[in-house]
Amino acid sequence: MKKGMLLLNCLLCGLYFAVAQTKPSLNLQKTGDKPPMNVIFILTDDHRNDFMGFTGKIPWLRTPNMDRLAKEGAWFKNAFVTTALCSPSRASILTGQYSHVHTIVDNSAPAPENLVYFPQYLQQSGYQTAFFGKWHMGDEDDAPRPGFDHWESFKGQGIYYNPVLNINGKQVAHADSAYITDVLTQDAVQWLDKRNRSKPFFMYLSHKAVHAEFYPAKRHRGMYKGNNLPLPATYWQTLSDEYKKYNWPEWVKQQRHSWHGVDYMYHGHHDINDMVQRYCETLMAVDESIGAVLEYLQKEGLDKNTMVVYMGDNGFSWGEHGLIDKRHFYEESVKVPFLVYCPGLFKGGNTITRMVQNIDIAPTVLQCAGLQQPAYMPGKSFVQLLKGDNSNWRDKIFYEYYWEYDFPMTPTMFGVRTDKFKYIHYNGIWDTNELYDLEKDPDEKFNLIEKPEYQQTVKQLADTLYGWLENTNGMQIPLKRTLRHAHGDYRHPNQY
Repeated sequence: MKKGMLLLNCLLCGLYFAVAQTKPSLNLQKTGDKPPMNVIFILTDDHRNDFMGFTGKIPWLRTPNMDRLAKEGAWFKNAFVTTALCSPSRASILTGQYSHVHTIVDNSAPAPENLVYFPQYLQQSGYQTAFFGKWHMGDEDDAPRPGFDHWESFKGQGIYYNPVLNINGKQVAHADSAYITDVLTQDAVQWLDKRNRSKPFFMYLSHKAVHAEFYPAKRHRGMYKGNNLPLPATYWQTLSDEYKKYNWPEWVKQQRHSWHGVDYMYHGHHDINDMVQRYCETLMAVDESIGAVLEYLQKEGLDKNTMVVYMGDNGFSWGEHGLIDKRHFYEESVKVPFLVYCPGLFKGGNTITRMVQNIDIAPTVLQCAGLQQPAYMPGKSFVQLLKGDNSNWRDKIFYEYYWEYDFPMTPTMFGVRTDKFKYIHYNGIWDTNELYDLEKDPDEKFNLIEKPEYQQTVKQLADTLYGWLENTNGMQIPLKRTLRHAHGDYRHPNQY
């Protein structure tokens, strides 16, 4: 009997991986007779969810065009990524899948050849498509990717000044202090103006900003000089042993003095206020980019039939738990800015509190195109939320992050978040898991994992988490081949 069950499991696993390696058909069923909408998707890098002027988080920060998106469109206050890391998040946006399914779990390994990106479905249905900016999904290559009629990108993280861009397979160098955010915006608007006006369009504008190291446009340098960051409530605890009182994991304490910690930021002794000032100054060109796109749409009368989505690929910590950057499942890392503008579809000024994720982008764009989303995509179109329909929406989101060779300070973790609780489960490290009551403790200061009165909650959330992994074939960790010195491990600089 046991041998029979083992054989059956092996056959099922073989069938699953055979299906996973087979690309689906690009022909999707039409969902109605309405004319397809245009969509512009603007992605920024490492933009924290509350670093926008209208949120009031940073009193001196000004983002007039993001504010306009919120005022005339919708602000999704609880938007999350499934993995708070550039490449995995971008892959989830483009494939509509979780990281353990598309298997892009770090920033260096190449993308599997079997992946389908949702713009390929749009192309097949008659859309003209264009990509501008940072791809950074799996490797350093800047060659054109499937799904885009027009391609404009750069290798890896790129550079802020005088970039070299791959434009439809040709290397084009920029000089004279050309600034990457401006170049991408100008080329994107130019493409819009020269497009085939008989076809609907999808444009993906993917900024390098505001990724470290932070280099603002010359016109914005120093504009926030002298302004300070209000330090978060959990900034100081890992400076001493006070963190133990709150039952925080030991790895959080250890990371304080690392590439991603406030006491050794990017392996240097930087002033956090200076870093935040330059971060916000770098953000200014992105805000202007949004304004340029909106201005063009209005000038051409396209705003009524075009959805504009602005989103960050992950959040960013600025001192919470003594950390900077992303990767972890704390709110400031996993939450992202998420703004939607489409006056022809819904009335503006909405603040939507339902939880959305990056896996919802593909289903939403496909619905705007009048196409049925593929069955393999677990996300949902948020068009219904824009129209005020909250029925049958999710009541929880899931998270995964896999230990990286370059940054071994952060362990593999899985998590589940509801409107009230967050449960974080660590894998492969001798440390404590975490539970937070987000209603009573929005700063995630008091880890409740060992409190007797919360044990049933912990058990239920852990069961839910494992159920998600089992049902989505996530019980195996995708390993990636590495044969080089780790970039961020200063303790072992010459180790393979």
